[in-house]
Amino acid sequence: MSGTVGDRDSAQWWERLARGEFVVQECDGCGGRRFPARAFCAGCRAEAWHWVRVDPVGRVETWTIGHRPFPEGTVVRIRLAAVPDATVFGGWAGERAPEYGQRVAAVLTTDGSRPLLRWRPRSG
Repeated sequence: MSGTVGDRDSAQWWERLARGEFVVQECDGCGGRRFPARAFCAGCRAEAWHWVRVDPVGRVETWTIGHRPFPEGTVVRIRLAAVPDATVFGGWAGERAPEYGQRVAAVLTTDGSRPLLRWRPRSG
């Protein structure tokens, strides 16, 4: 998919997101999971790792509302359930304003040239 952004560590994450996969890195040394992608594990300093699929669910940590062309709308920061030490940003896909601690699930879409990550409320 053209237009995908990323650096040495995150390019594969963006490529997988474009295919509808939500992944995080898992360290081959200590088994710790991390996001965002990095070259080595902060816990044990091992450089060997692999991607692992996780459920793209979590809880709202905070949000901001953009009133300019970019980002327009609400941007949320989500604490991932599968990686409690990690947060990820994305657009808000809820009908009402987000709430602190609200349970959410990812909505993976594209704008035609790059993957987009949005979050919506989930029940339960």
